[in-house]
Amino acid sequence: MTGKEAMDSAFLFSMSKAFCSPLAVFIQIQGCAICLLLALGWACAAYVRNREIKRIKDSMRAGNSFSFLCHDITELEHSYQTNLPRVTVVMPLKGFGEHNLHNWRSQVTSLYGGPLEFLFVVDSTEDPAYYAVSSLISDFKDSIDARIVVAGLSMTCSQKIHNQLIGVEQMHKDSKYVLFLDDDARLHPGSIGALTVEMEKNPEIFIQTGYPLDLPSGSLGSYCIYEYHMPCSMGFATGGKTFFLWGGCMMMHADDFRYDRCGVVSGLRDGGYSDDMTLAALAGAHKRLITSPPVAVFPHPLSSDLSFSRYWNYLRKQTFVLESYTSKVNWIMNRALFSSHCYLSWGFVVPYLMAMTHVAAALQIYIQGYAREETTFVSNGLLLVTCLAACTFIELFSMWNLTRIEVQLCNMLSPEAPRLSLATYNWVLVFIAMLVDNFLYPISAFRSHFSQSINWSGIRYHLKDGKISKIERSTGPKYTDLAWKKLYGKKGAPPKTSFLGALRRSLEQWRQPKKFDG
Repeated sequence: MTGKEAMDSAFLFSMSKAFCSPLAVFIQIQGCAICLLLALGWACAAYVRNREIKRIKDSMRAGNSFSFLCHDITELEHSYQTNLPRVTVVMPLKGFGEHNLHNWRSQVTSLYGGPLEFLFVVDSTEDPAYYAVSSLISDFKDSIDARIVVAGLSMTCSQKIHNQLIGVEQMHKDSKYVLFLDDDARLHPGSIGALTVEMEKNPEIFIQTGYPLDLPSGSLGSYCIYEYHMPCSMGFATGGKTFFLWGGCMMMHADDFRYDRCGVVSGLRDGGYSDDMTLAALAGAHKRLITSPPVAVFPHPLSSDLSFSRYWNYLRKQTFVLESYTSKVNWIMNRALFSSHCYLSWGFVVPYLMAMTHVAAALQIYIQGYAREETTFVSNGLLLVTCLAACTFIELFSMWNLTRIEVQLCNMLSPEAPRLSLATYNWVLVFIAMLVDNFLYPISAFRSHFSQSINWSGIRYHLKDGKISKIERSTGPKYTDLAWKKLYGKKGAPPKTSFLGALRRSLEQWRQPKKFDG
């Protein structure tokens, strides 16, 4: 053995021995506990989703072939449908990307039987989404009540919130409920009806929400986003009351906006950055109810070329929302969430770094042929590694099981759509993404905390006292981070013929009958 090899071996042994100290053992056991807690949370979420699958199957066996639309088949009778309340769907848009057209079609082709209007809100006619939606609406002609609203530029809040509020101002005077949807929300045929029925059953509901099921495209960045969303998903799979809110799907009482109840309009308009965080804070402050029905899980295909840098930019925007707040209590809650998330993220990653050291030391002992009595501490380290590996397997299995059940539920709720499958998921990349995402989250969170500004779709927002204080606009970037949507078109002119031609071909393709498994 050379002198350098001896020094490397001594360093590995000293590190492995140090990682067997009481504090290091606690950190590694804590990592195992985090894995098991995540596994338990996903198991509970899987139970709720699976219970809904069984309900649909039981209803089908009882003769209700439309159980994916409603629990009681009598709800499809004309006398019931004519009494359904009017719903306005407001969709704030920015740019046009790979999956937008399919998502919009899933929204406007809802099988909700009551009066339904769709408001697509853009900031200007320069937005590529303006012409894409115009083509979509003209394709459906008079079969849907849909129109485009040009909101103009925001001055006191984020552009998304501004678009939402302008959409609310333009909604039908008889609308009872307003449903806010992101353009990455792919609805099921019965989603709007299911949300409305729950609102009718319990008028005390302030907001109804749902959550996306990410479909990774194969890149590490897409798996990092999937892994980032999965821990949050357990908070939406309660089958009822929740404290969480996803801005991609929020149904509320229209009168709450007409009369600014609980300060929903002023809270959003006056410096609001994040729609869901602001509304969740207002719900908590006024003790209002947020619910998430078990059928409110929506397929969310991620961009096929989602790079790691785009994932990082997306993570930056997600951590930045914790810097916005509406009150002192909300600030305290955000700081608590900030601290706990950072602690748990690195508390999850560090045990794996220690485990690598234990394994490397054990391999060195095996190769160099050290006596057993000289390296008893390595055996203790390998015992900790074994425990961590077992807990990691349980965690990944629980994540796999929840994803499997949600895929099955989505297939049942959209029987006409191409079948989703778990076959495309790479679970090695999922594990790597767990380490990468949890390592980067605290870095992103601290950067957001100290910068107090963020670039969102070419608009830089500056915060002061938790609210937007300054808005700067630029011509870049040309594409969004998550969906890689084109943000800018030519002023006053539609896109080139090639773009419209591609759009028309896509419409024709989606109108063709789908072939799918099963």
